[in-house]
Amino acid sequence: MNTSRILANFRESAELKIQAASVLAQPILQAVELMFTALSNGNKILACGNGGSAADAQHFAAELIGRYERERLPLPAIALTTDSSILTAVANDYSFNEIFSKQVQAFGQPGDVLLAISTSGNSANVRAAIDVALEREMRIVALTGKGGGAMGKQITDADVHICVPHDRTARVQEVHLLTIHCLCDGIDVALFGGDSDD
Repeated sequence: MNTSRILANFRESAELKIQAASVLAQPILQAVELMFTALSNGNKILACGNGGSAADAQHFAAELIGRYERERLPLPAIALTTDSSILTAVANDYSFNEIFSKQVQAFGQPGDVLLAISTSGNSANVRAAIDVALEREMRIVALTGKGGGAMGKQITDADVHICVPHDRTARVQEVHLLTIHCLCDGIDVALFGGDSDD
């Protein structure tokens, strides 16, 4: 390996972010508005995903409960990926496909939002969580790539689909992280106003 391969990774990531900006700006704005409405009405955001998407769910919840870039009160968000006893009990006693849906049944209320993350859009346990969230009159923000997979067809017109226009998992995940930061920034601005130079 040499530096040309590293440079190619940086270039591909940068080019995708520029390309994706015009495609994703509107659905990201819609997701911010959906999340802002939920939070301002006293509801919460649940987040789930597998692997790197689990890390993204935890990152998002941490930014809302701690802070993103400004000091503010904590905002209610729960990553459904973090309690090893719940995850292993449900996976062992029922099915790995139910590790998130059981938690949505336990914690989800009408008006809450589920941030459902899957680079392929086909993760069975994330799709099961979406089914339960819809039954509970929650709204969905689906964060996907690779055309959106089954999740793109599963959500309703009242939900938001943010689908990164790329097929490579690493590149999709990189844009997912930027998207999460855009969501956090947008929520802060919607709840607390913009900076004085906006």
